[in-house]
Amino acid sequence: MTAERSRSSGRPTLDQVASLAGVGRGTVSRVVNGSAQVSPQAKAAVETAIAELGYVPNRAARTLVTQRTDSIALVIFESGQRFFTEPFFGRIVQAISSGLVDRGLQMVLMIAQAPHERQRLEGYLTRQHVDGVLLLSLHGTDALPAKLEQRGVATVRAGRPTNPEPGCYVDADNRGGARDAVAYLRRQGRQRIATITGPLDMAAGIARLDGFLDVVGTGPIAHGDFSEESGAAAMASLLERHPDLDAVFAASDMMAAGAMRVLREHGRRVPHDVAVIGFDDSVIARHTDPPLTTVHQPIEQMGQEMVRLLLAKIDGADHPSDPIVLSTSLVVRRSA
Repeated sequence: MTAERSRSSGRPTLDQVASLAGVGRGTVSRVVNGSAQVSPQAKAAVETAIAELGYVPNRAARTLVTQRTDSIALVIFESGQRFFTEPFFGRIVQAISSGLVDRGLQMVLMIAQAPHERQRLEGYLTRQHVDGVLLLSLHGTDALPAKLEQRGVATVRAGRPTNPEPGCYVDADNRGGARDAVAYLRRQGRQRIATITGPLDMAAGIARLDGFLDVVGTGPIAHGDFSEESGAAAMASLLERHPDLDAVFAASDMMAAGAMRVLREHGRRVPHDVAVIGFDDSVIARHTDPPLTTVHQPIEQMGQEMVRLLLAKIDGADHPSDPIVLSTSLVVRRSA
């Protein structure tokens, strides 16, 4: 039987693969389902036959055998506008996607902010639809991670919970990174250092503010939400309230870029009059004028570790739930 004849007679079947490979139907099934109980020679013969015939496994039938969907949900709790405009999300999603593809898994991307979106995704996130869930950009004391764990759905989140609670997460050392940034400003002789915070219903926003306070004790504070627009508004407020400030630590590069724009509009030179440091080391940091000093967080590694922890939970590892906190580092450019 040739590959051309097989294709012309309809979708290739498991029996046709077995016949071409010279093995039993059960052997083909074990290869397709990833079983280790197949000899290398038989596995190679089956894979060659699959390629020649263009055989595509029936996903529904495979799910019945393996009790796996081969799908992982990546849920992002932000608006679509923020998801598509902030560089952080693109970088971590790419890293997560690459890690899943390497394991032959598909990623289901879900963006949920409005209440009706939350309700729909909570109904979808069951073991009948996905093998596990990765959570990004959670706000406040969200009950969803606990609900998923109660359902038996393997779950890993980016960022530590705002309150101590059981669960598996990957985070960067946000507090330490912020502390290093503000300490650097102090060493440069800056005396009136302000900060623009991220959202304080998120662990990253809280930790970066704490790092600022670790160094300055008290200081001028304005609040943002990680967006460029909020950074600009916060910078305008700081200049109005504290016109003598000589440095700003912004809790994201996007907010730092907005702050630098407002400083230029007010005739303040960066870094001569006001030094500026951001957080993330995103592509934006290299294209501001002047280039932005910033805290590098290993975003790609965060995505890779999230995938590794989730797959360990799915595969039944004994201790997959220890949190992972990755180191940050200060990248000095001309803005400070």
